[in-house]
Amino acid sequence: MTEKPAVRFQRANFVVEDVDKALTFYRDVLGFEVTFRKGHNPQSYSIPVFEIPDGAELDFAILSLPGQPRIMALSGIGKIRLEPVPYPRRSAIVLDVADPDKVMAQSAALGLTVYAEGRLETHDGRIGREIGIVDFDDNLVVIYLIPDND
Repeated sequence: MTEKPAVRFQRANFVVEDVDKALTFYRDVLGFEVTFRKGHNPQSYSIPVFEIPDGAELDFAILSLPGQPRIMALSGIGKIRLEPVPYPRRSAIVLDVADPDKVMAQSAALGLTVYAEGRLETHDGRIGREIGIVDFDDNLVVIYLIPDND
């Protein structure tokens, strides 16, 4: 029998106003696949832990990437406006992408904020590109590419 690790990372989760709108970025631009979706559940544990106010209509989607099952979730709170998050930003997901130029162009076409590209230097001295993108609900996604040095 395999020993269970003390901690295993399951998934990141962003709260969004509208899951369908969020999917135009996470699915259509970044390439996530919806592998599970559940509608409103008034008993959801998300309500107390995310401090979701009364009147919200929950929607929940789990997202996967090839070879990376169920690594992202979107918790929708339809009928409730999300208040802006105070700055500085407190969280982000970071994604290694094959074509950052395509992701940047498609994100800009959706009207998302795409930050100016930065120079990425890794802990082991490799040089790459990094770009911040803000989704429809002010969640930060940082994409990067470190070119192969073959």
